[in-house]
Amino acid sequence: MDQIEVAVIGAGVVGLAVARELARRGREVVLIEAAGAIGTGISSRNSEVIHAGLYYPAGSLKARLCVRGQALLYEYCAARGIAHRRCGKLVVATRPGDLPQLEKIAAHGAANGVHGLRLLSRTETLALEPDLAATGALLSPASGIVDSHGLMTALLADAEAAGATLALASPLVDGQREGDRWLLHVSPGYRLSAQLVVNAAGLFAADIAASLGTPAPPLRFARGHYFSVAGRVPFSRLIYPLPVDGGLGVHLTLDLAGQARFGPDVQWLADRSPRSLDYGVPPDLAPGFEAEIRRYWPGLPAGALQPAYSGIRPKLSGPGEAPADFHIDTRSPGLVQLFGIESPGLTAALALAEEVAARL
Repeated sequence: MDQIEVAVIGAGVVGLAVARELARRGREVVLIEAAGAIGTGISSRNSEVIHAGLYYPAGSLKARLCVRGQALLYEYCAARGIAHRRCGKLVVATRPGDLPQLEKIAAHGAANGVHGLRLLSRTETLALEPDLAATGALLSPASGIVDSHGLMTALLADAEAAGATLALASPLVDGQREGDRWLLHVSPGYRLSAQLVVNAAGLFAADIAASLGTPAPPLRFARGHYFSVAGRVPFSRLIYPLPVDGGLGVHLTLDLAGQARFGPDVQWLADRSPRSLDYGVPPDLAPGFEAEIRRYWPGLPAGALQPAYSGIRPKLSGPGEAPADFHIDTRSPGLVQLFGIESPGLTAALALAEEVAARL
């Protein structure tokens, strides 16, 4: 049985950031990943947006870690040469009755310490993005995009340079607390004795908690589909409608090559087992996407949307409920568990790593 100091379970962007942070602080870290590669789950199925921190209640973990994480992420990307762009974002009101909600989002962002926010009139909005249909907008100049795979590759390189070890294709079978250590049984048949364990398993976080014999909050899964469009779109910024139940609406994001994608929608799933989730994108969803997009971009060409990919978010709240905060559970000795790490988890990853290190 190998004796180690810290086992981090899950090599998505958050697990990688945690492993890097702990290794750089002198901890002996083994990063355990069930899949055969890093970042194959939530981390590779999202919008790759660097969020500013507009939507979350003041004082919440999401607000605090998003704002802190964004600053850390821009600094890290610049230092490590990771492709990113601070392109800015417009949250668009398409009807006069939407303007009070836009003002509320602006107030949320200001309370969270987001700088540079500006409420724009219709004329000011169209001066920035003439092809929009809008009665007004909120400009968030700090929002941007990042190459999530480049980010994860850099985090892994830093973690390994600091002494961390990655174990791929190594799903956790079970674990138990014995004395002051965790005994972990990892497939295909080896055992680890860890002083500390971090559960950063994303969609599988509740399953990992059960394997360790510890409680976990119930997770709800929401699938979000994305569509792409051929050719260039006439926008240079991210375009977001007002938020909807369970998500931020079908928004327009740009990749680093300037290509557009639209999504995600919100489809609540009855199945709560992450092992049987379907990532297909039914083409018959396109008409509904077109209708949502034309509310702010009436010039979308007919039939231009093509199915791209989908992602699944592990949520701690269900349909019609107020969005839940990140949940960092430290009730079990020597164990930190991360539940409900959905958006803005990518933006907040480096700040989440700091938070975990402080709680160990």
